[in-house]
Amino acid sequence: MELPERYLEAMRLLLGEEEFDNYKKSMEETGFRGLRINPLKVEKEKQEAVLKAVCSSVTEMVLWSGGLGFYYDEEASPARHPYYFGGMYYLQEPSAMAPAAFLSVKPGDRVLDLCAAPGGKSTQLGAGLSGQGLLVSNDVSASRAKGLLKNLELFGIGNCLVSAEEPERLLVSFPGYFDKVLVDAPCSGEGMFRRESSMAESWKERGPEYYSPIQKRLLLTACKMVKPGGFVLYSTCTFSKEEDEDTVSRVLAEAPDMEQVKLLPVDGISQGFDGFSLRLFPWRLKGEGHFVSLLRKKSGDASTISEGGETSSDMAARRKSNEVFLKKQEAFAAFRRLIKAPLEERGYYWEREGKLYLLPVPPAELPGIRFLRTGLLLGSVLKNRFEPSQALAMYLKKEEFANTVDFASEDIRTVKYLKGETVDCTEESEEGKRRSPVVSGSDGWCLVCSDGWPLGFAKKSRMTLKNKYYPGWRWQ
Repeated sequence: MELPERYLEAMRLLLGEEEFDNYKKSMEETGFRGLRINPLKVEKEKQEAVLKAVCSSVTEMVLWSGGLGFYYDEEASPARHPYYFGGMYYLQEPSAMAPAAFLSVKPGDRVLDLCAAPGGKSTQLGAGLSGQGLLVSNDVSASRAKGLLKNLELFGIGNCLVSAEEPERLLVSFPGYFDKVLVDAPCSGEGMFRRESSMAESWKERGPEYYSPIQKRLLLTACKMVKPGGFVLYSTCTFSKEEDEDTVSRVLAEAPDMEQVKLLPVDGISQGFDGFSLRLFPWRLKGEGHFVSLLRKKSGDASTISEGGETSSDMAARRKSNEVFLKKQEAFAAFRRLIKAPLEERGYYWEREGKLYLLPVPPAELPGIRFLRTGLLLGSVLKNRFEPSQALAMYLKKEEFANTVDFASEDIRTVKYLKGETVDCTEESEEGKRRSPVVSGSDGWCLVCSDGWPLGFAKKSRMTLKNKYYPGWRWQ
């Protein structure tokens, strides 16, 4: 790979001769592939079975992933397995698992992912919330935010708001609001040159001097959206000190209410040049280049963040509001009887333009910004009929729906379903093997599963499934 001479000279000055030689050697090596298990769907005791199914063997763990990230060999094809369509894992470069892990999200937090597309870090943050609290995932590009939305829905994350706004517009609606904010800022991408050689060409036109002012603006805005005692984690996938430690230093000089928190190097991760941040160097660990720095807003005790939550009067008001909603939405109320999950305890029903949602916040608290999704899309009311959404199917667990059909992942009918075809549920023989799906409940709407994990909805009539899998997600 031919790298820009100006870049190479900057790296030599940054690293010194010995480390620079190590860097050059690492650029001739093959990168690493990783996947991160979705704990909202896959319990710890089932991780091994999932990994064996999609990778043929249990692979090495990514040490900084919180026990959820694993490497896989290039011979494996996890994106071509039904479990991928079930949102049971996310394919992610191993070093990219570090920022969300070091932000340490816990259930009940209010979290903002400011530059969230395509959604790897947002799915990690949302999984950490365990369905409690709020995740706002934003990307300034509406087209990129659509991919972000799909990944959040695949993961079954319902307590989220997905927006496509400039950070300054978000600040108007969310001043001092969040417990934790992730700023995975756009950057020159130096840490990804080995993985994506095209980024080295882009560097010639837009290097550190182009991105540094943008990063400073994003980080300053993020600091204004975190509450006292809250945290902002800043990350990039570049080596440039100007974009990394220097950007943090400039922000701290202009935001005296923020302080830097020292992160301790572990598992091959190195201390940053400022003695507080962390750097992931590809010649010292199995991953690409990344930078991570944690800031905290002063005048607050981090242990008190998110304390309080819903009061008893808030819960009573929510229940009453949801009861009134169900009386008005008779078509949904009839479908609701099939769902065994306590939806009324998890959010606020809301209707807009024929679409029904379960909001993570009261409808009156929704800010007037450009949302691609507000909470969990339950489905649509069409001529007094309720059509459940793909997002709802991915949100539910098999045991949370009355009518289910469960195919083995290796059953050819699983792929047929994912391709949008009509599927027969009767016992089938193939190559001398007889198999029968596990069918429970009655005819009508049913949740189609693979090895117990939901894939989508269908309409069952006797033993035939009329496919309702979302067309935009179909197996190609």
